[in-house]
Amino acid sequence: MAFLSWITLAGLAGAAGFALVAYRRLRALEALCDQAAADIDSQFRARHALLPDLFNAVRAFTQDERDTFDFVLKARAAALRATTPQAQILAETTLGEGVRRLLIIAESSPILQNSREFDAFCRRIAHAESELAAARRRLNLAVKDYNLVLRQFPTGLLAGRLHLARRSFYDVGVELSPVDEPVALKA
Repeated sequence: MAFLSWITLAGLAGAAGFALVAYRRLRALEALCDQAAADIDSQFRARHALLPDLFNAVRAFTQDERDTFDFVLKARAAALRATTPQAQILAETTLGEGVRRLLIIAESSPILQNSREFDAFCRRIAHAESELAAARRRLNLAVKDYNLVLRQFPTGLLAGRLHLARRSFYDVGVELSPVDEPVALKA
């Protein structure tokens, strides 16, 4: 009888140990997803900080593009007001389209094309967009790993008990660089 007690106790200890390891892995993956999402927010703030310089540079040389300026300003305001991840994705995607459109307009100005300041700005905005794309990829990889663990047995059972839900990927569709073809804007 004592032998069966030891086996039962060892089985319970093993199950508890597995549950603890699975719990820690789930929480670590959850924290990784949260950190990757925070990195995207940080990259959005960096891009938003560059926009006033773009507005001032382009506005000084192209006064006739008021519709595009208004579009970008509205998109930026919507991005700053977004409260849900889906709304933020939509607003930031729209803002990115507007920024690309402004850059295309600016590139048509011979004065801006020869400006060192504008060239430096274009490099900064391209770097910011590149960092943002990298942050999106990191988030999607973290979400993929997290969702995979949620589907595995027996970790999925523990995740269900903890009320952990699958996370959505950060999908903005096809990403364009600032030098790609202009995107048709909807005002």
